[in-house]
Amino acid sequence: MRESPAGGFRWAGVNCGGIGLRRLLFVPLILGFLVYAQGADWLTDGGNPQRTAWQRDEKIMTAGSVKGMKLLWKIHLDNKPHVMTSLFPPLIVGAVSTPTGVKQIAIEAGASDNIYAIDVERGELLWKKHFIPVVDAATFGRGGNDDINCPGGITATPVVSPTDISGKYTAYVVSWDGMLHQLNVATGEDVSPPSPFIPPNAKAYALNLWNNVLYTHTGNRCGGIPDIAYSYDLGTRKVGAWGPSGGGMWGRTGPAISADGTMFTGTGDGRFDPETGAYGSAIVGLKQNPDTKALELADYYGPTNAEWLYKRDLDLAVTPTIFDYKGRELMVTGGKECRLYLLDVQSIGGDDHRTPLYRSPLICNEDVNFASAGIWGSLASWQDPKGVQWVLSPIWGPTYPGFKFPIEHGAIKYGAVAAFRVEESEGKWQLTPVWISRDMNRAEPPVIANGVVFAYGSGEDTDQAAREGGLTNTPETRIPGSTHAVMYALDAYTGKELWSSGDQITSWGHFTGLSLANGRVYFGTYDSTLYCFGIKK
Repeated sequence: MRESPAGGFRWAGVNCGGIGLRRLLFVPLILGFLVYAQGADWLTDGGNPQRTAWQRDEKIMTAGSVKGMKLLWKIHLDNKPHVMTSLFPPLIVGAVSTPTGVKQIAIEAGASDNIYAIDVERGELLWKKHFIPVVDAATFGRGGNDDINCPGGITATPVVSPTDISGKYTAYVVSWDGMLHQLNVATGEDVSPPSPFIPPNAKAYALNLWNNVLYTHTGNRCGGIPDIAYSYDLGTRKVGAWGPSGGGMWGRTGPAISADGTMFTGTGDGRFDPETGAYGSAIVGLKQNPDTKALELADYYGPTNAEWLYKRDLDLAVTPTIFDYKGRELMVTGGKECRLYLLDVQSIGGDDHRTPLYRSPLICNEDVNFASAGIWGSLASWQDPKGVQWVLSPIWGPTYPGFKFPIEHGAIKYGAVAAFRVEESEGKWQLTPVWISRDMNRAEPPVIANGVVFAYGSGEDTDQAAREGGLTNTPETRIPGSTHAVMYALDAYTGKELWSSGDQITSWGHFTGLSLANGRVYFGTYDSTLYCFGIKK
């Protein structure tokens, strides 16, 4: 860009000085350039604090264009997997001011206490940060790092936030020792000293950020630490905590946040007995006290069969998805039993805390399998241009014979993505089934943009018990049985397959996920390879 003789400037061979048609035509041109330069972001797991997994700002991916998707690049990172855990969903920052210019950067967390920054235009590493414990390692040691449920290392997807300076962003990361790190996305440098957040060796899940407060929760009692939900006030550095007294909170993408700042999450195996302070096998809403910064119980919902769910290990520990529809803030969640629950955020269980707006029939898991069937991870939601509200759910295992979808794409053996419409008539709500995808080898949480659903089968061996009896949940049995992941692009209205990665992904994924922004979809695998599929400009 340089000045023109008329006192304007010249860009791409166009004289923009003076007044006239050329200048008027140039205005939308440069505005379009600036919009493209800014691009879309994916700053948190699930795309936003509500965990809709809906990329509203995508301009490139469409049902027509995805048919031409290619593997743009892949990069192998020097992250050593911890048991079966390796890479987490990358966070995409559309326009970062760096010492060498504005770049689109992916922030990738690796289980071995590593954070990587990758230039997504080139598929090249910009910087790496390895965390060295800032507390005495003897206080947490390496306990549990040979356990699938408690692998040690980073276990929570970070979160990124813009600062008050345009082009400058901060990444918030929790390392294995429980310390909160704040990193400059452009350089990897600390922007604030590390601060205690959660206990060392606790297994945290994806961080969420709302109104300058970080939220997460822990599961699996790793390190012998009770399962707790945590908040961290960035202004005061005060930590709030609340525990369900049984029942780990292990929704894949962490808690979802409502409009008033309440964090919602499902709890795992445990007694549901509110009179004694036990909230296992339930959904809880927690809110920060604005004065004390403590985390307090705001609401809860317990299914009427909560005791049976507890006895059969059918946790509700799935990250909910929250959305606005017909003037109400609604939430959908599920669990291993393989039912979906539609809840009103203002009162998720009604006056008795046991009554949802809608509870679906059994969708899958006829055999009551606690390990390789049901709904796992998280859900997704989006609203189409006609105002129809959709909910997407991954399922594992075959569908229940008595549950039918109007549109099906073959028999389901290992898993699929199912689509539902949210509907209301005369005050009665329901989730109406619309379509179910093709079979996927352990279907995982999808993401969506412009009428296209991106989903994948992880290829992971999820069996945890032998049919003849006895647990088999060990890396020695599950790693050899895992194959490779396959990513799919589906028509969001019909579930029809538009594109597939085929055999291009050569490894599998455990507790990872998809990220989507600016014509690219990202996925990290067990062998610490980050894949980028997209549409070539």
